[in-house]
Amino acid sequence: MKKCRVCNKPAVYHLTEIQNGEAQALHFCEEHFQEYISGQAPSDEWEPQDEATLIELNSQDLDLDEELECPNCGITFQEFRSEGRLGCPHDYIAFREPLIQLLENIHGACEHIGKFPKRAPTSSQQQYNLIKLRRELTAAVAEENYEAAASLRDQISKLEQEEENESSETDSPTE
Repeated sequence: MKKCRVCNKPAVYHLTEIQNGEAQALHFCEEHFQEYISGQAPSDEWEPQDEATLIELNSQDLDLDEELECPNCGITFQEFRSEGRLGCPHDYIAFREPLIQLLENIHGACEHIGKFPKRAPTSSQQQYNLIKLRRELTAAVAEENYEAAASLRDQISKLEQEEENESSETDSPTE
């Protein structure tokens, strides 16, 4: 995986510029790409801080990427990067680490939180929150973090109680 030419973050933008008749490959993380495109920073700032280190890191990453291959469909991580599509569901397991790095670099996180439609009933949002809290509770118990588990249990109980109150209000006949 290529690194940003300014910092050591994984590059998500790969440009080829032609200067004085020579092609030059430029690799940027999200932040430095935006600065480069907008022209906010002087050009001397775009030179890598330590060329030898970056070349070494890039060659190590390239070797690693070339070795990664899905045992199920045979696609390599390099093929995924060039085509932009995975070959099968097992690729998520085979390429777990580089995919997590890629997602964190692009989105700032590797977990999708999502949004609810504005017209979604509050009960579906509460169900989602309950499911999320129960997963967190299971993880806290597995890690033997009992203080966090107790707090999560209390939150779950509170949400379940609110849900029961709302359902009893809608089930009761109006006068």
